[in-house]
Amino acid sequence: MSFIPGDPTITLPVIFAALMGLSILIYVVLDGFDLGVGILTPLATDAQKDRMVASIGPFWDANETWLVMAVGLLLVAFPVAHGAILTALYLPVALMLIGLILRGVAFEFRAKVPAPKKALWNRAFFGGSLLTALSQGYMLGFYIMGLDHSWSAHVFAMLTGFALTAGFAFLGACWLILKTEGGLQGQAILWARRTLWAVAAGLGAVSLATPLVSARIWDRWFSVPEFFVLAPLPLLSFALVAGLWGILRTRQVADDGFAWLPFAGASLLYILAFTGLAYSFYPFVVPDKVTIYDAAAAPESLFIILIGVLIVLPVIAGYSALSYYIFRGKARDLRYD
Repeated sequence: MSFIPGDPTITLPVIFAALMGLSILIYVVLDGFDLGVGILTPLATDAQKDRMVASIGPFWDANETWLVMAVGLLLVAFPVAHGAILTALYLPVALMLIGLILRGVAFEFRAKVPAPKKALWNRAFFGGSLLTALSQGYMLGFYIMGLDHSWSAHVFAMLTGFALTAGFAFLGACWLILKTEGGLQGQAILWARRTLWAVAAGLGAVSLATPLVSARIWDRWFSVPEFFVLAPLPLLSFALVAGLWGILRTRQVADDGFAWLPFAGASLLYILAFTGLAYSFYPFVVPDKVTIYDAAAAPESLFIILIGVLIVLPVIAGYSALSYYIFRGKARDLRYD
């Protein structure tokens, strides 16, 4: 472990926490938009549904790889935290997995079954996407509330579930603005306008609740000089929401030269929100109970795992980047022959 600077018992847990956080962030943005596309399908015509599914067809499998990466890192690098978090979140995790399975099966079957049965699998695709998004939002809210089994924690988690679902729908709409054209693109612009306010409300609710449930986070947010370190995040988020609203109301957003702006802005909004949460909860991996240092595996084990991660992570990133490069441009019909 000679190339690991400093004390390995400190450095290695920080490295793995950063890698796990990066994997979660990439998953939320990438799988968030394809879950959002699935959530929006009931609002579209049959022809538009086909084009919407075609817009995510080459990417959705690769996007979900990042979730596997994040959970795998949690398991091997922080086994104590893995047990505590998964035990507290057993039911929503199970529902999320059911949603992901239903969604994957529906994605394939809707393109291969006889036309009269296609509507059933379209509904299954929507149901799987919705269940997955609600489950993930619930888990986020319950985690913020400290994994505490109280009525307030469950109510807040349900509210967060709806907010994150709206956020994924917003991401999906922004993706469709980028990847489609004509009437569907116009519909996507309208969907993005309507869901942007739910995103802003969700960010506001999480921002208000987070310092209230933890005296430690309250001190970190509102003491000096930490207040001035954190202040740019909400200010930038507010500016981004205003900027996105302005962009979505312009005619130029439908032009190829500007169609990427809503998705880029939405992704940056998620990055800012994630940075705020990471700043608030560090160094805890189980809120106010277990730090990354207490939960980490032995340094010798982490060192061996790190070698494997340094091989696997570039492969996943390279495969994802290659798929986005090959299938760049507007979505076309998704074919299986």
